Amino acid sequence: MKSISIINLLYLLIPVGVVALFYFKWIGEKKEVLLASLRMIIQLLIIGYLLDYIFNAKSSLLTLFIVFVMIVMASFIALRNISLKNRRVYIDIFVSIFFSGIINLFFVIFFVLELHSLNSPRFVIPIAGMIFMNCMNAVSLVAERFEKEIKNNSYEVARANSFKASLIPQINSFLAVGLVSLPGMMTGQILSGVDPIIAVRYQIMVMFMVLGSAGISSILYLLQKK
Repeated sequence: MKSISIINLLYLLIPVGVVALFYFKWIGEKKEVLLASLRMIIQLLIIGYLLDYIFNAKSSLLTLFIVFVMIVMASFIALRNISLKNRRVYIDIFVSIFFSGIINLFFVIFFVLELHSLNSPRFVIPIAGMIFMNCMNAVSLVAERFEKEIKNNSYEVARANSFKASLIPQINSFLAVGLVSLPGMMTGQILSGVDPIIAVRYQIMVMFMVLGSAGISSILYLLQKK
């Protein structure tokens, strides 16, 4: 796969700079895009070196620890856009992300990929990352929408509107895949030389995994609010 130089990566700071400028002009936040970008770079550099160690260690306990850290951090981040931040709300979010993510990860690892073990961090950790990030985004959307909807509507109406809103990104991606875009995993595999048909199968797995994890995490959160 073709390597990307640091200098070439810097070209992408131009469109990001445009976003940062308008973010400041329209929202008034000077540093949020900059700080988010710096944090992203630092986190990816750290995780790059960490994954190199984990992949060589092949420890199930270490893999499970990384997965648990993902869940804890995803729960904190999902709490970010909710007005009411307390222990109870965090627990609701954690439970939703934990059980939805674990269910989907279990099916992917042991049934779809047939790995039969967690001693494959090269598969488990990236897949867990996709699942729990997706759960995080869905719960963040459903929680924020439900918090607003419940003020003026019954639980049933608020639940329906919130659930639909939380799945808009996933439903849109199902409708657009192959027509509007080639998704990340499929693109990455094709660029690395994998047969397109094999890449398609992996992408189908990811698409079902994304919808399943998002939907179940939203369902679990809303059930706790009844």
